[in-house]
Amino acid sequence: MTDYLTAVMAMLGPAQNRFADPVAWDRLHADLGIRLPRDYRVLVDAYGPIQLNGHLYLLHPATERWNLGKEIRSDVQTWSEVPWDELDLEADEDPRRFFDELSFGTPDGLWPVASTDRGETIFLAFGAHAAKFLVKYDETWTEYRMGFAEWLYRYLIGENMTGPNSAAFYPGPVQMQSLPMSADERPKLSYGPDRGM
Repeated sequence: MTDYLTAVMAMLGPAQNRFADPVAWDRLHADLGIRLPRDYRVLVDAYGPIQLNGHLYLLHPATERWNLGKEIRSDVQTWSEVPWDELDLEADEDPRRFFDELSFGTPDGLWPVASTDRGETIFLAFGAHAAKFLVKYDETWTEYRMGFAEWLYRYLIGENMTGPNSAAFYPGPVQMQSLPMSADERPKLSYGPDRGM
């Protein structure tokens, strides 16, 4: 069986751990009332805040800019205000089909944990036995029953991980852009090791 956390980190290269801070995660978990999955925390600590392959953003809870907690709270509020019952939705446009009762920012609800500049939002949903992810792209919601490391691995190798026909494969090393921590700082571009792709 593939160890997806190790596989993703092999694609991204040595962990930078620029902002790794267990206290920041403890504060975030206390504030949200949930614990984000270990593989997600390890990857965010190792590389975040970062943009991968020009699209996917992973934010961090220990930074003032690109702050994961602020983004989650803002997105939860926005998504909670959507009048789902008033919308005329096709089946694949309606996230309620995955839940008895749809909610955002609750222990049994959806938590926005990553996004892209293509309009995709990646939501964590806690299931009865394991976490799963729902991805909203365009008007479609797609479910992925796997851990975050596996989802990210499959995303980076070009599988359809944000819905049907959504693959964004970039051959060669993964492009990593560290996000600036001040208005004067410029993004820093680097690449992971050769993947043989």
